[in-house]
Amino acid sequence: MIELLVALLHSVLDAAPPLVFAAVGAVLAERSGVVNVGVEGMMRAGAFAAATAALAMPTPLGLLFGMLAGAAVAAVHALLCVQLRADQVVSGMALNLVMLALGTFLLEALFNSSSGSPQIAPLPKWLGHSPLTWLAVLTPLLVHAVIQRTPWGLRLRAAGEKPLAVAARGVRVNRLRWTALLASGALAGLGGATLSCATLDHFEHHMPAGLGFMAVAAMVFGRWSALGAALAATFFAFGDALRIGLVSSAPQVLDYVPQGVLLALPYALTLVVLALRPRGGDAPKALGQPFDPELR
Repeated sequence: MIELLVALLHSVLDAAPPLVFAAVGAVLAERSGVVNVGVEGMMRAGAFAAATAALAMPTPLGLLFGMLAGAAVAAVHALLCVQLRADQVVSGMALNLVMLALGTFLLEALFNSSSGSPQIAPLPKWLGHSPLTWLAVLTPLLVHAVIQRTPWGLRLRAAGEKPLAVAARGVRVNRLRWTALLASGALAGLGGATLSCATLDHFEHHMPAGLGFMAVAAMVFGRWSALGAALAATFFAFGDALRIGLVSSAPQVLDYVPQGVLLALPYALTLVVLALRPRGGDAPKALGQPFDPELR
């Protein structure tokens, strides 16, 4: 029993970082007042860019390219939603679809493969885990401190609640939202890069396989808090760790439970948690509302 618990903890520490990075990134965007359901596409861009770059340079540098790719997709989202005031949900979903198609096209064009990229050099292990695991522990604490304890964090929270009041104090709301979205995209890109550079050591065609949507769910369940989103993401990662633990420690379970059911376990857990979540006014009051400085 103790061995099973240790194995589950080990699996959670490996599975949680991509979700934690993406969920905390989503918090930054939405606390500024911009809906970011494009996390899935940003993760996919980060995963592909990081794996591709890591084939030509050290893997840690590939991670930086993954963050830049995620930020680039977020910049498109910011251009559409902040600058042009397009519908934020439609923009995010469109980016997810574009990145799904673009990733598949580039996989075929660059690697002549429809399944995945070549293997890359793995990251070193620190205490039995990737350095990204320990970075995922520190990142929510750092982001929480920035949001709650710094002047920039105060302005960020105010932009999501009362953007007119923030603008009246001389703060450029749209510039603040641009910054928050770029940081959100960089963290989502890092989440995707973690999948390709630390979890599997290559890019797969289905990556991130819905983890971006799960990260958004973790943000909602975590009440738009960096710490809450990270805890919720870790809880959702437990569902994946439980699936792996069941299959590895009790393979006979496959005789009674179809493998597809086990694969759906993390996503089913996400739906159950969201369905049971108490209704409340936790979302920023100006979330999803474009800001036009000329209408002040």
